[in-house]
Amino acid sequence: MPLNPETDYGTPQSKSEKLVTLTIDGTEVTVPEGTSIMRAAMEMGTQIPKLCATDMLDSYGSCRLCLIEIEGRNGTPASCTTPAGEGMVVKTQTDRLKRLRKGVMELYISEHPLDCLTCSANGDCELQDMAGAVGLRDVRYGYDGQKHPNPGIDDSNPYFTYEPSKCIVCSRCVRACEEVQGTFALTIANRGFKSVVSPSMQESFLESECVSCGACVQACPTATLNEKSVIEIGTPDTATVTTCAYCGVGCSFRAEMRGDELVRMIPQKEGKANRGHSCVKGRFAYGYAHHKDRITKPMIREKITDPWREVSWEEAIQYTASEFKRIQAKYGKSSIGGITSSRCTNEETFLVQKLIRAGFGNNNVDTCARVCHSPTGYGLKTTYGESAGTQDFDSVEKSDVILVIGANPTDGHPVFASRMKKRLRQGAKLIVVDPRRTDLVKSPNVEADYHLPLKPGTNVAVVTSLGHVIVTEGLVNEDFVRERCEWDEFQDWARFAADPRHAPEEVEKISGVPAELIRKAARLYATGGNAAIYYGLGVTEHSQGSTTVMAIANLAMATGNIGREGVGVNPLRGQNNVQGSCDMGSFPHELPGYRHVSDTATMELFESLWGRPLLDEPGLRIPNMIDAALDGSFKGIYIQGEDILQSDPNTQHMAAGLAAMECVVVQDLFLVETANYAHVFLPGSTFLEKNGTFTNAERRIQRVRKVMAPVNGYEDWEITQMLSNALGYPMHYDHPSQIMDEIARLTPTFTGVSYEKLDELGSVQWPCNDEAPEGTPVMHIESFTRGKGKFVVTEYVATDEKTGPRFPLLLTTGRILSQYNVGAQTRRTENVVWHEEDRLEIHPFDAENRGVRDGDWVKIASRTGETTLRALITERVAPGVVYTTFHHPTTQVNVVTTEFSDWATNCPEYKVTAVQVAPSNGPSEWQEEYEELSKAARRIAEPLVAAE
Repeated sequence: MPLNPETDYGTPQSKSEKLVTLTIDGTEVTVPEGTSIMRAAMEMGTQIPKLCATDMLDSYGSCRLCLIEIEGRNGTPASCTTPAGEGMVVKTQTDRLKRLRKGVMELYISEHPLDCLTCSANGDCELQDMAGAVGLRDVRYGYDGQKHPNPGIDDSNPYFTYEPSKCIVCSRCVRACEEVQGTFALTIANRGFKSVVSPSMQESFLESECVSCGACVQACPTATLNEKSVIEIGTPDTATVTTCAYCGVGCSFRAEMRGDELVRMIPQKEGKANRGHSCVKGRFAYGYAHHKDRITKPMIREKITDPWREVSWEEAIQYTASEFKRIQAKYGKSSIGGITSSRCTNEETFLVQKLIRAGFGNNNVDTCARVCHSPTGYGLKTTYGESAGTQDFDSVEKSDVILVIGANPTDGHPVFASRMKKRLRQGAKLIVVDPRRTDLVKSPNVEADYHLPLKPGTNVAVVTSLGHVIVTEGLVNEDFVRERCEWDEFQDWARFAADPRHAPEEVEKISGVPAELIRKAARLYATGGNAAIYYGLGVTEHSQGSTTVMAIANLAMATGNIGREGVGVNPLRGQNNVQGSCDMGSFPHELPGYRHVSDTATMELFESLWGRPLLDEPGLRIPNMIDAALDGSFKGIYIQGEDILQSDPNTQHMAAGLAAMECVVVQDLFLVETANYAHVFLPGSTFLEKNGTFTNAERRIQRVRKVMAPVNGYEDWEITQMLSNALGYPMHYDHPSQIMDEIARLTPTFTGVSYEKLDELGSVQWPCNDEAPEGTPVMHIESFTRGKGKFVVTEYVATDEKTGPRFPLLLTTGRILSQYNVGAQTRRTENVVWHEEDRLEIHPFDAENRGVRDGDWVKIASRTGETTLRALITERVAPGVVYTTFHHPTTQVNVVTTEFSDWATNCPEYKVTAVQVAPSNGPSEWQEEYEELSKAARRIAEPLVAAE
């Protein structure tokens, strides 16, 4: 579609329900009280000239270009800082205003280099536009711009440049860094003619605290801050709105193109998940789509020791189908299965599980949520009746108390974290429950009121102890509990929670958290107003992950913090469509909509539409598939966009299981680690090359729109359809919208969802049906989905993974801002500038005891395996705890993680591994072997890529 930039109203929208009516240039306009005159004028179609104003930021009033006249008032106030008043009579264009604006513009232009014809922002420059808008035709003060500071271009950031000679000191970038991002990395240095934007203490952008979110670049009205892609390619001429394919926030972007080349990704202001903001990944890290490592032609090989052979799509599909048929004929129907992708669309995931259930004839389907948020589904389904979070992201703006447990949103969900930090700066209180001192615990302009630095593995004990304080100190919201919850079950839970063994003083002995901290945090959560809980993988990736989710749900119900804005239980989903992959029936025991395969009515509905009998018994989970492969009963697997060898625990066990299979099919963008064991490689398509939908962490269903043609020739859903047809189960879809129509027919929470509705509304949050035709931002308002809320007794059971003389430290893992998951995408972008290797965080006390210095190679060993990486000595971790990320395959941290898992869902216990750390001379033997294997794989792939 044409570029059509989003309208900028100059100032934010007022949320007042009271209306005022005023007259602007002879026309009456009615707006909410508190609306600026600038915005009121823009809403009626009159654009008042401006430079410092933008509707992403609070009004500032520094450029003096948006002057107006108000009848009965002296002077010419700024329209951006003057609120509309009842009965006002405003003029935006008079002789005096024209003269004043021209004078202001003269001063700006005299300080600005006039290289417009060669400027990278030519045609996309607000200064240029405003000079025309005010009718400026001559400048009395000269045009050389020599008075403005020009310390030289800063191109240290890999994605944008800073050219101070073109800066008009409007402060929009500084304000965007403060108000939108919350990093406060920019300031205005010096005064008067010497004023200039400066990152931190006059450092370069790369060396500063800048997190490269792009807010400053987006806010800049000139070419002072500009994307390098715009400088290299030119200004875009078309744009398509789509959805980011990184984390579970689900940011909306305008993919702006020049011809068939992507120029930049601009966060959409109308995006209801991100509200015009972005992070470094979604904003800039899309270059992987055309990386040289990308495989674009299908490949097959009979044995994993053979070189890859490039083949046609027809041969690859027919070979795969014949192998799966052969295996099933020899070993039985249940000898094959598949894994759906949380990176692919809802429609693509739906087709994979449909292929497995109706085409393969079994329920051996699973997804990456098994290893991240499967406890969320189990825990919230049990207590509330629905396997998803309760709120939308806007809800945080109404929170008075925010409890973050087992999550690091500034790194894992940075756009939501920015909104959270803004609310904290407005006065909300913060409780952080985490073994590590994350940025939310203490960083510039944000500090937690209470940090509960618990020992990894003791979540249940600590959360139950919070409940103990709430019960024993009379802080329960009894009216809510009696009206909304099962009273008998609440009484059982209350007696359990009140037991003295759950008192903070007793739990301190288990968790290491001072008793007084637990008491104060509980009181704040229960009495501080609207209290919201946000949690992540630090809750779910434990042997008691499901128990902790239910314990959290108990807290919210006991205090009445559920069913309205500003409260709730909110899982921060990891991947872009991990919520959607679960919604679409990717678990072996559930059909789409979280309905069990044993439910007769549901099975009959699916069988009638799909035309095949379906099994009513659950299939194999991922761990079961690997175990079955090793015992010889599971021989083939179709893996769509999931690198289980790098992401799942106990890498050596996983590798052995894959090696035991006779046909491993990997559908992905690159030769990921799992592809080392593949017999068929089907090249996938990126989010830029497909149509479909993603569902984010707040249950928001959003369109993914094709920006460019898939370089492999097909969208992922088309590949699955071809495979299904070759196997003898026909599928005949012409567009993903038809798949969504089928999902809507089969899934009660999706019955109102269609592409037409998504195009009309922008997005909807399920449930979307006759009862909620435009979706459900906040769930469980009048009653829980299951009827009455269910309290569950959450007994603390210590993990079987114990420390001891051989393995005295506890390893926990997490993510970092610049990288994403196993790094298959972000490692193929300039984001490696910030994180080129995984490091082991270790406390100075533990490092000194082991003779380890910062940057030294260290060996980290567990009962499962060992690996090496460099040490980072820091007090972010407590003595006895070490931490690392898992973004780089050369580290393979999952070599050391164990097979202990959640009792209910088999979610691996990544967050608690007993280890020993010792100095090392460098990479281990297996890492050197891996590097050689990777080089060999690249040598195989290079000729194929080159041929392309």
